[in-house]
Amino acid sequence: MRLRPRSIRARDTLVAAVLALLVFGGVAVAVDLGIRSGTEARILQETQLAARRASASVRDGTLTSPIPDDSGGRILIQVVGPGGRVLDSTPAASGLPPLSTRWPPVQERVHDWIECDDDGCMMIEAIRVTTAPDSVVVYAGTPMPGFIVSGLLEVLLGVAVLILSTLSAWITWRIVGRTLRPVEAIRAQLAEISGSDLSRRVPEPAGDGEIAELARTANQTLDRLERAVERQRQFASDASHELRTPIAGLRANLEDAAMHPDDTDLNDAVRSALRDTDRLESIVTDLLLLARIGTGGITAHEEIDLAALVGAEVRQRGSSLLVCTRLDPEAKVRGVRMQLVRLLGNLLDNAERYADKRVEIEVAAEASEAVLTVTDDGAGIDPGDRERIFERFTRLDSARSRGAGGTGLGLAIAREIAQAHGGLLDLEDSPRGARFVLRLPLG
Repeated sequence: MRLRPRSIRARDTLVAAVLALLVFGGVAVAVDLGIRSGTEARILQETQLAARRASASVRDGTLTSPIPDDSGGRILIQVVGPGGRVLDSTPAASGLPPLSTRWPPVQERVHDWIECDDDGCMMIEAIRVTTAPDSVVVYAGTPMPGFIVSGLLEVLLGVAVLILSTLSAWITWRIVGRTLRPVEAIRAQLAEISGSDLSRRVPEPAGDGEIAELARTANQTLDRLERAVERQRQFASDASHELRTPIAGLRANLEDAAMHPDDTDLNDAVRSALRDTDRLESIVTDLLLLARIGTGGITAHEEIDLAALVGAEVRQRGSSLLVCTRLDPEAKVRGVRMQLVRLLGNLLDNAERYADKRVEIEVAAEASEAVLTVTDDGAGIDPGDRERIFERFTRLDSARSRGAGGTGLGLAIAREIAQAHGGLLDLEDSPRGARFVLRLPLG
């Protein structure tokens, strides 16, 4: 059987109540002891003073009868002789029996104590006037306050402890409830979010507290989840759309060869099937690369000299179109070498495909960024299509679409790689042709 509350609000309230009981209980005990000791000390001092004044007057023979009472009847004074006979007293003690039957011995002439009976308790001071066997004894007695004798003080302090502890628990309940209210709103919103609709977000409280951070983190997680789901849907859509054509062509060629083997040129059929297979392989490879890039950030970092990477790629291609106008050795970045090679390759493939005579490549270090610029002298791209060319399988109706033998994923892959490295890939203004600019953080 579990006795521990499951609710954070209930647990915090219980802890606050227990702590309040301990703290206020300790304070109440200290107050009780302080009041008791202080009251008893004050009463004892007053009683001792009255008794010693009367004893001194008895010794020097100046005590008047009845005994003067300076306390207004609050302190009772009696002079008692041997045998317990009251010889003299204050008016308030007149006609009363001896305040006590305790008789101070010769060795301890002064004795004080608290004596209780059915009528209450009294602080008593007894002074043996002399050491003679027949010496009288002076008794002074002061009744103890009722709130100390009856236990009323402890009852009042106990009630105060319970009230304060209850108040502390109630305040804690309200404060924790108000504090956790945004958490409940976040939980309710998360419960309503389903896989079919990931566009909703949890409410974000103002400030920089823990709950605000929790809400922001939850929304960031939902953003990543939505992007991942969108990538999966995009992948499925792209794959089903783009793979259908080469698969249909491959199937048609194979069916034609199977149905009319005598009328089919086997070499042509094989070459056509290989072309379709190559295109299928390219599309699948690019789609898988896009899906892999989109699943998370870059983990295998290394420092890369962007200028050296560009120079090596240009030399390997050996194309007369490619001209490096500037290679800044200070342009060093951090990332995955093979992905940056793929990004550069896609940009150069695109530039070579559409350039007339020249492709200029420039690498520079500007402020906190490494900037790679690839500019061709081709027909250029209309401003309205500058963002469309980075979409998957985009086909423009301009001269730049001629002879397009790629998968239509090159620029989409290049931008995804740039973003995965914390950079940007954009198409900027150029006097002629297209000018692609890659910006990456310096390593």
